[in-house]
Amino acid sequence: MKNERAKIFSDGGARGNPGPAGIGAIIYDVKGAVLAEISEYLGETTNNQAEYRALIAALNKAKSLKLKVVDCYLDSELVVKQLNREYKVKNKELAPLFLEVYNISLSFKKITFNHIRREQNKDADRLANEAMDKGK
Repeated sequence: MKNERAKIFSDGGARGNPGPAGIGAIIYDVKGAVLAEISEYLGETTNNQAEYRALIAALNKAKSLKLKVVDCYLDSELVVKQLNREYKVKNKELAPLFLEVYNISLSFKKITFNHIRREQNKDADRLANEAMDKGK
């Protein structure tokens, strides 16, 4: 049963919307130890696309770590509400990203998507900003 459950904090950002974008994510085990960190430059994209791409990268990493139960924490209320089916995905650029998250989520026994305040997501935000700084 070791490391089957984890918490994922992910964040994506764009400077300008669209603009140079980056993603950041951290995966923690149940004891709070860091299992993985992600920091990647995306190129030009929108803020919401970056939010989705950060989550996708983190979920793919969680899948490769053979995690079974993941609780995802994002500071994007839009993305969380779309993933929890509270909002419809109307943007044609976000629809395939939503579908990608949905398909990856089928790999897990249980997955939750939770909205948190930006202050509670500082580490993932820092990784996203580091990626944007490197990419420009």
